[in-house]
Amino acid sequence: MQIRIKPITIRLILMNFLQYAVWGAYLTSMGGFIGSAGMGEKVWLFYASQGFVSIFMPALMGIVADKWIPAQKTLAICHGLAALFMIGLGLYAMGNVEVLERVTRGGANVHYYSTTQGFSFGIFYLLYLLSVAFYMPTIALSNAVAYKCLETSGMDTVKDFPPIRVFGTIGFICAMLFVNFVRDPNFFRFQHSYWQFYASGFLGILLCAYSFTLPHCTINRKASEGSIMDKLGLSAFKLFKSRQFAIFFIFSMLLGASLQITNGYANMFISSFRLHPDPAIASSWGAQNANALISLSQVSEVLCILLIPFFMKKFGIKKVMLIAMFAWVFRFGFFGLGNPGSGVWLFVLSCIVYGVAFDFFNISGSLYVNENTDKSIQSSAQGLFMLMTNGLGASIGTWAAGQVVNLYHVADRLEPQQQNWPTVWYIFAAYALVVAILFWILFKDPQRKRA
Repeated sequence: MQIRIKPITIRLILMNFLQYAVWGAYLTSMGGFIGSAGMGEKVWLFYASQGFVSIFMPALMGIVADKWIPAQKTLAICHGLAALFMIGLGLYAMGNVEVLERVTRGGANVHYYSTTQGFSFGIFYLLYLLSVAFYMPTIALSNAVAYKCLETSGMDTVKDFPPIRVFGTIGFICAMLFVNFVRDPNFFRFQHSYWQFYASGFLGILLCAYSFTLPHCTINRKASEGSIMDKLGLSAFKLFKSRQFAIFFIFSMLLGASLQITNGYANMFISSFRLHPDPAIASSWGAQNANALISLSQVSEVLCILLIPFFMKKFGIKKVMLIAMFAWVFRFGFFGLGNPGSGVWLFVLSCIVYGVAFDFFNISGSLYVNENTDKSIQSSAQGLFMLMTNGLGASIGTWAAGQVVNLYHVADRLEPQQQNWPTVWYIFAAYALVVAILFWILFKDPQRKRA
């Protein structure tokens, strides 16, 4: 995929790199820290919150960017506020969470945390909630800024934006590796401590300052016209009148339930092997470097993006979506079967199929919506797709996953023989399989538009 190099291209690459590095600094490792601090049963709440705020915050900030504050400044303000609350989260954890013990089991050094008597879960959670409430809108805002900058420079957004966006995933990977290998003053890796929040906050402050330097994006006073449904992007709900679109969006929500499960629990799961009674497993590279191992999923994501045009043209939306659904089955199933020692190859396979599961669902679904809706509601339809997947789907799915994890008490057990992680992953795999079979039966592949 060729990138036309212009000054604005370099600037947008840096913006996208930082945009997702902010997220990658904590998204896959936060669950491990929260669990080690004795709040394992609440992990689902933190990840579901990203879906809660995604239901309304992106639309609200989009209106602000359209009507009152230019998009690049709205982007900067949102990143600045998100970063301040994230740093506040780190400061609160530093003052109210202390190291409980260092233990050596199976040849691995493991530490845990204990909350102080003055610790308030409500304050801790509120700081996080406020941070993600301002971060989640920046995903759409950064895209809007990129589109406007490319159009102003006379470039083709369809051809020139995707290769720029790839650097966002690269930024996510780099941040994951940073928190995996860098150690805090207590010599604990960032992925296992509250220092991951500081890393994210620092990157957010950096991007806030950088966003103010981006080219000016004009505002549209006419955005105030129209009904409240139009302004909030809800007019696309009329697509539910179409049986096929209704089925598509409902299954998008059901499949969207899988999106945040491994973000929330994969690091906690893999890191739990540090307590395994077999020294070969407990001291294995995979058990000690969960974030680095998980980052292979994002590497696969980058590569799988390039396969989508071929698969869409060759097989059509139904088969591509089915491939994604069955990939989720293998994603979860391989986690249940593997371990970071002799079975690490199964973890690697899980990471490889993640690229197919994530990209073939999100990107092909977005293309289907774009190709089969009227131009007058295409943007609203894309917003509806995101609401069903990353909003309702991710929220409900993460909540349900939390109930399964808590049912088997795998998030708060220190002894591996008391854990039953494989059953948890098999339940998730069975869910994805049922969704795939129902989609196969109920959804009809539409006639693809001919060029």
